[in-house]
Amino acid sequence: MNFQGSRRRGEDGIAMVIDFLLSNARLVLGVGGAAMLGIATLAVKRLIERAGRAADDEKVEQKMAESWEELSLVSASPTLIKKGIEGVVMKHVAKAAKQQKADLCQQSQTSSVEAQPKPESKRLQLCVLTLQERLQQYYHTRAALAPHEVQRAQSLALDICTEIQGFLRTRHPDMPLGEMSIGGSLLDDLQVVSADHACLLVPLELEASLWHLVPGEETLLTHPLHWMVRRVNLEYFPRGRSYWDRYLVGGYLSSEAVVNMFNKVIMETINWPSISSTMDCLVRPVLGGGPDLRLEIRPRDDTAGAQSSDFQDAEPLFISMLPLLREGDVVLTAQPELTSPWVNAWHLSLYPWETQRLAQLDAADGGHRKQTLKILKAVCRQNPALRSLEAAPLANLILHLSDSEHDWCEISLDVRFQQCITELIGYLEQGALHSYFKPAVNLLSGLSEDQVDQMGFMLYCAVSEPEILLI
Repeated sequence: MNFQGSRRRGEDGIAMVIDFLLSNARLVLGVGGAAMLGIATLAVKRLIERAGRAADDEKVEQKMAESWEELSLVSASPTLIKKGIEGVVMKHVAKAAKQQKADLCQQSQTSSVEAQPKPESKRLQLCVLTLQERLQQYYHTRAALAPHEVQRAQSLALDICTEIQGFLRTRHPDMPLGEMSIGGSLLDDLQVVSADHACLLVPLELEASLWHLVPGEETLLTHPLHWMVRRVNLEYFPRGRSYWDRYLVGGYLSSEAVVNMFNKVIMETINWPSISSTMDCLVRPVLGGGPDLRLEIRPRDDTAGAQSSDFQDAEPLFISMLPLLREGDVVLTAQPELTSPWVNAWHLSLYPWETQRLAQLDAADGGHRKQTLKILKAVCRQNPALRSLEAAPLANLILHLSDSEHDWCEISLDVRFQQCITELIGYLEQGALHSYFKPAVNLLSGLSEDQVDQMGFMLYCAVSEPEILLI
């Protein structure tokens, strides 16, 4: 008990330093320095564990030296040195470690006269999880969502879907729309950390004889993901024969005009307070967030009573409305934020192909590619240095790796995780990660040089210490 109590006091000292650094990370360390807190935390944690196992002062000194060698990793980044972060981190960590050393030495002297703990208890105290075990723990506690959380989010999304579709059929019965549905990561069991967003798919119905989908490579834009929808047979079926002719710009169906129409018809017209009352939720459009169509839903907190402020305390669910066109296995979405400044361009969504391919590979060999992807997504979402890395590059990373590696069973999760880190570093060094289905598309083209540097450094540190990504 004396050993545990002394060690707890030392850990509190370390915790105070880390809390200070975390609370002032943005002001003191900056974005890149925040990534280094994980490295410093892990190194000091190992310092405590190793020194705690020592039986005398000589072993304490030896273990302290080994741990400080690990802390030398902090000075490995030229970018961090330029920002003056190294001195800040080392100063506070050194002060905490010095205090910890004194506590451990004092404990070593007093523990020699105390009765030794039972062998079983000591083994439990010194038990260290392997990377495989840590990944499984991280997946179940941080990445995977609770079934009731997913069910609640899906239920809210379906309720909104029903309300909007009913409104459109009543107010605009002539608008040719298909059956609306929920799509995206929430439906495909690929959402991580929290069930906080969903996608409402709004399919437009086009007459096959009046419209033609033009692949991006065949347009003047020559971008593989920027398709166009051309109005054809105008000599036989003049303008006005199709409902969607009113959204033509230069002979092509304008995705921007369609989005603006839905914004006026739905976001600015529907009585949202009435729907909020019906659903017992706070439902409102997200304004000023760009051209995308988004709704915010805040469920009532059942544990807080019926106060109006209860809505503000609940975790919000954001629903994005996505007008789209389908032809065979091709799905084009109206997302001006991705196709700007071309108002006529429609975005070719590769998400259905990528998701289907991952599912097929896992079904064929009983692999855990989806689980690996969810872990990587959660790591990137919770790590400030990796937050700019979206789901698409990670999914394509696994698809590319699957061409050369065929063992994706559960016992190989740690090997594949480390391999993904190494492969991603290589792609960042090249500045390109090509799409699995559209090799001409570089999925890293939207990253800035500073973002690439921060990601590369964080991942480089994780090569030797992958646990820093799971903190």
